[in-house]
Amino acid sequence: MRGRLSRAVDRVAGFDDLLNSILQARLAQISIDQNDDMRKIAAWAAIAAVPTVIAGIYGMNFEVIPGLDSQYGFTGTLAAMTVLCGGLYWRLKRTGWL
Repeated sequence: MRGRLSRAVDRVAGFDDLLNSILQARLAQISIDQNDDMRKIAAWAAIAAVPTVIAGIYGMNFEVIPGLDSQYGFTGTLAAMTVLCGGLYWRLKRTGWL
């Protein structure tokens, strides 16, 4: 009788260790997924910051802004924002953040 009880206790302890290992593996997987999500959110925030900064500067009430009196000032600014955002997107995509 004592041997049977000892085997049952060992078996239950083994199941407990197995369940604990499965739980730890799942928690690690969730943590990795959350880190990936945070990287993607940070990457998109960085991309959105570029036009926000440029629009913020041009939105100020200055008398002298580069390109204000130029025929292509607005178009050039939009082109610069597009190129900067595209370059940042390409770089973040290449490094695996997006």
